Amino acid sequence: MTRGEQARPHADLDAWTARLWDAVIVGDEYAATDAAVAALDEGMDAETLLLDVIAPLQARVGSEWAANRLTVVQEHTATAVIERVIAALALHPAVRRRHRGEPRGRIAVACIDGEWHALPARIVAEVLRLRGWQVDYLGAQVPTPHLISHLHRTGPALVALSSSIATRLPAAHAAITACQATGTPVLVGGAAFGPDGRYAALLGADGWAPNARAAADLLADGPLRKPKPAHQPVDDLPHLADQEYARVTGTAHRLVRRTMDELQSRFPAMADYTEQQRRHTAEDIAHIVDFLGTALYLDDPDLFTGFITWTAGILTARDVPARSLVPALDLLAEQLAGLPRATDLLRRAQDALRRPAPPAADEDSGVLAEPVGDPDPDPGLGRIA
Repeated sequence: MTRGEQARPHADLDAWTARLWDAVIVGDEYAATDAAVAALDEGMDAETLLLDVIAPLQARVGSEWAANRLTVVQEHTATAVIERVIAALALHPAVRRRHRGEPRGRIAVACIDGEWHALPARIVAEVLRLRGWQVDYLGAQVPTPHLISHLHRTGPALVALSSSIATRLPAAHAAITACQATGTPVLVGGAAFGPDGRYAALLGADGWAPNARAAADLLADGPLRKPKPAHQPVDDLPHLADQEYARVTGTAHRLVRRTMDELQSRFPAMADYTEQQRRHTAEDIAHIVDFLGTALYLDDPDLFTGFITWTAGILTARDVPARSLVPALDLLAEQLAGLPRATDLLRRAQDALRRPAPPAADEDSGVLAEPVGDPDPDPGLGRIA
């Protein structure tokens, strides 16, 4: 791609983004596809359309859900429409012409086992195809043994692994190590690996890219170097020797159950919860335990604190006070009193909840804004969905 192909007037991009958004937000896949195809017909480069229109559009869908301006169903519908648009673009004559000729090499693109956010990986796959690579797009939630079988069978020059959810990072570590054992270098990306790729380096990946364009640019001169034997030392995460990660994850179900059993006495508003709200509360606590375990695996307090403050923002946007998280954190700390790293993580998260919330951002910034009006006096957890 030339520099001229990448550059588009902002007004042009904004107009196409607005047209696509209007179709996506009402679930009209025909209108959305027509808009995307029209953009290509009028000369927009396919990579620009994918990365400067469609990818930000998906990010906006997520922000609108987080701010409680879209329901879960609307978010899922919008994502499904965007996936259909990308599939339609792959068949457009302008895109297919780019695919002609001898491929530069073969790359496998997959989501980590348990990772169901497939759209970022799909966009990476399409951009790499546009840059001349033969791409095996394996989709969401690829079990590591099946991924390794594919690598042995097809022998790609590189495997690109995507994950958006940080709790999948222990599985990502296993997948990275297993892929490297086959002699295949591993490029990783996605929000799970941190904004600066800090977890990619910690888990021993051969490369990291913050987005699809960066991934394609990184591979412009060819695939990454093949990993050396024994690429990762056995004690690459020596902090795991304290067994805190294993103890938290191994007792996760019991931690959630005991927290639920005791929570009503600490948070009386639960007495009025419906069965659905209780189920959602249990799910919320399970997510907290999952992130606690992941933070222990990575030995990164900021990961857990960041998740708790993000959750507080989600609750606040739904008129649920963030203080409803405190009793659950207290109960978990009591159960994990003998685990110093775990209790330190919980203490840090509690301290973060006690600090004043940052000022509200405008709705176009992608940051949660404060809700309008006073929240219910004691709604508590279980009201997110």
